[in-house]
Amino acid sequence: MGQGRQERVATSLGGAVHEEISASLGPVDAELERRYPGDPGTRQPVHTVYVPGDAFAADTVRSWGARALAALDEHAPDAAALAAVLGLPDDLAEPVHDRVRAKLEREPVEDLRVDFEDGYGARPDAEEDQAAARAARLIAQAHRDGTAPPYTGIRMKCMEAPVRDRGIRTLDIFLTGLMEAGGLPRGLVLTLPKVTYPEQVTALVRLLEEFEKAHGLEPGRIGFEIQIETSQAILAADGTATVARMIQAAGGRATGLHYGTFDYSACLGVSAAYQASDHPAADHAKAVMQVAAAGTGVRVCDGSTNVLPVGPTEKVHEAWRLHYGLTRRALARAYYQGWDMHPGHLPTRYAAVFAFYREGFQQAAARLVRYVDRTGGDVMDEPATAKALSGYLLHGLDCGALNVAEVARATGLTRADLQGFAMPRRGDLTASAP
Repeated sequence: MGQGRQERVATSLGGAVHEEISASLGPVDAELERRYPGDPGTRQPVHTVYVPGDAFAADTVRSWGARALAALDEHAPDAAALAAVLGLPDDLAEPVHDRVRAKLEREPVEDLRVDFEDGYGARPDAEEDQAAARAARLIAQAHRDGTAPPYTGIRMKCMEAPVRDRGIRTLDIFLTGLMEAGGLPRGLVLTLPKVTYPEQVTALVRLLEEFEKAHGLEPGRIGFEIQIETSQAILAADGTATVARMIQAAGGRATGLHYGTFDYSACLGVSAAYQASDHPAADHAKAVMQVAAAGTGVRVCDGSTNVLPVGPTEKVHEAWRLHYGLTRRALARAYYQGWDMHPGHLPTRYAAVFAFYREGFQQAAARLVRYVDRTGGDVMDEPATAKALSGYLLHGLDCGALNVAEVARATGLTRADLQGFAMPRRGDLTASAP
């Protein structure tokens, strides 16, 4: 047999069988593409900061950054002090401390939600009207000035009967105010709280459709997060996972599922002393949320701690250790976003995030290089793992834990290369090598 000549391979099935099977699975293929488009590839903020509607001001972000820096300077003024409080390894202490300071100076808040729900409460209608209009003006101005966080928006009241009309009116005033101020900004995020039935999600979709029509906006322009705060949001009366049905009810508009630590815990009867994001009830809820959201492009966000880092240094350190530990625990479980309730939480939010990405950086880079070069090693990685490794590096780049130059030096890859591995086509994940 001549060199290069291929030996005939025998088969038993005719082309008609292939065609029949492909035709029968055509609807499934379409359903997979529709329901599971994969991650959108956009930046995910590491946290969401909630500020009551009446407290939100033009200098809120700057004030949070200044207060966070003041707390860091008072209670952990240098790298050694921060490392001692949080148990950081010596090689991470200075890089983490320096990056935390720089982050608090440059971009202290990544995602800001002006709250018109629990953090705001029931107010006279005229007062809430004015607060909603004011929030729109201030957010629009911040975007014009270039001082807005990457993501901003409001949390409206829920779709339950007692507050439904008020929530709808606040949303309308806020969105209309943005349009009058020049249009909807990039990074606009709305949060729908206390969702118990998919029909409540459908109702918000209907409202947004009408708003888009009224202003000539592209259909689907406005997305929103669904807040998971009740047992009914996890398990429906018929035993099905309600949260999965909520994602579908959103018709592609859902951007995130946010776990509400305290409302959900209280709903299950967990006493106040044990309401925390690491309670078994919380772990179960978030695991269901995570499975329901996987592949849909909807991201899962962890809850918060209500233990505030205030008072004498000893108390601040205690609260910092708690917050740092909860944040690191969440990151290991692939909850890359959480809530922060106080400026004093920002130093430990960023310390935990930066430590998480920096301590695993070299190993992740080396594994990705071995995968790309097909050199193997002591771990046999597959395309799905390359996807996770690239996603890890991209998260580190987005939040500031890593920079493009050091990632390029360690991997020889550009950001576009990383995005290619992190967002492969569906069929690419079935291959065993690049």
